[in-house]
Amino acid sequence: MNKQGLFYAFMAYLLWGLLPIYWKQLAHVPPVEIFSHRMVWSMLLIVVLLTVARRWQWIGPTLRNPRLLGTFVIVALLVATNWLVYIWAVNNDFILETSLGYFINPLVSVALGVIFLGERMRFSQWVAIGIAAVGVLYLTISYGAPPLIALTLALTFGAYGLIKKTTSLNALEGLSLETSILFVPTVGYLLYLGAIGRNSFGPHDLHTSLLLACAGAATALPLLFFAAGARRIPLYMVGVLQYIAPTLQFILGAFVYNEPFTTQRLIGFAFIWCALLLYTLEGVVWRRRIAAPPVVHPAAAQQ
Repeated sequence: MNKQGLFYAFMAYLLWGLLPIYWKQLAHVPPVEIFSHRMVWSMLLIVVLLTVARRWQWIGPTLRNPRLLGTFVIVALLVATNWLVYIWAVNNDFILETSLGYFINPLVSVALGVIFLGERMRFSQWVAIGIAAVGVLYLTISYGAPPLIALTLALTFGAYGLIKKTTSLNALEGLSLETSILFVPTVGYLLYLGAIGRNSFGPHDLHTSLLLACAGAATALPLLFFAAGARRIPLYMVGVLQYIAPTLQFILGAFVYNEPFTTQRLIGFAFIWCALLLYTLEGVVWRRRIAAPPVVHPAAAQQ
């Protein structure tokens, strides 16, 4: 096992899990404004990274590929929806539901792979998805409405990953393109807020301004850790580590910010956790089985 890769991946999910603490410090700022700063400062940081790495040559061929550009417009809309819903949910005391969304996400990604990529699932994976569906159905019935925040986060991030999997751009270039698509409208929105005197960024509140300016680093740093770690460790290990983030979010919501965790919610979460446990253990056993050398009978070996 590559210890450096394990460290990078662990840090990525640790930072993602702790992000609610960061966004809570900006609860007084409207979610759209937080999102806009997140995009603008991320774009500036990405420009620095592309310059240092001297990786600008992909822009020309990309601009001459209307289909790729259209695909990344959809990608940008998905990530925008995901981030806006996430920021709004965190700052309106729905951290537990955001954690549920990211617990569900791996199973949603598997289902999308079956539907759109023709991937095949093993029986145990079908059972895991069925158990998770029961949990979502139980939450829907017990609360009288589906967990829309969780489902929106899971579906948008699952679709985001599905589309990114089928594109030709690598991680940094893809992130650059989707961020640049959102850069112009978010800059325009921030300039509009400044023109009408409703912006939160400025010398009148240095603490808030610093937090907004660092939103780009808070966004890009875990992504860079993830990209570095995912290249160095097996995919199954990435799959196991990904539960760090929603687990930390769950702990923050339930025990730090004291969001209500009712018996009905506990039962619904329990179904999801059982599904994830089955899915993860089945994946580990299956990978070990296919990696194990074939057993040769002694009598056959002498022939």
